[in-house]
Amino acid sequence: MSRWEPNGRGRLEQAALELYVERGYEQTTVAEIAKRAGLTERTFFRHFADKREVLFGGAAAMQELLVSHLADAPAATAPIDAVAAALDPLGGYLRDRREHARQRQGVIAANAELRERELIKLASLASALAGALRKRGTGEPAASLAAEAGIAVFRVAFESWVSGTGEPDLSRLIRETLAELKAVTAGG
Repeated sequence: MSRWEPNGRGRLEQAALELYVERGYEQTTVAEIAKRAGLTERTFFRHFADKREVLFGGAAAMQELLVSHLADAPAATAPIDAVAAALDPLGGYLRDRREHARQRQGVIAANAELRERELIKLASLASALAGALRKRGTGEPAASLAAEAGIAVFRVAFESWVSGTGEPDLSRLIRETLAELKAVTAGG
């Protein structure tokens, strides 16, 4: 593959994931990722700060999607339901990436450094949701509680989705997991 072909970032992401699955995260170098993608190390570092960030490149887009959909929820919507409205489009956003997500989660699960980075990403998403709720007039601790609960719902639904043992529709899994949370908190 020529290094002048389009979608260098996507090629780097794909090459990295393939190598992480084949050889392990720790055993894979940036040079190997760049070579597999048909690019240079310099190009790699134009797109990513380090080899870890290849797995987390979509976090900003996901955060933007969540915050924009939360902002679009009707003003009278309860905080947890506004968060649910924000989470619902994630199913469509990730729909065609289930196998990629499954492989990515396998790589993350096998490495403590990556698990920590994943937790930081989820905390950042919760913080962004809480901030968006506060902008809507939701006070504390309700904004933080709703945001953290929403991210917990997403995480549980996502883990079920990538395991492939159940429902193939992530949006439906998110709604079912939220309903389960509401039942648990209602004393059911």
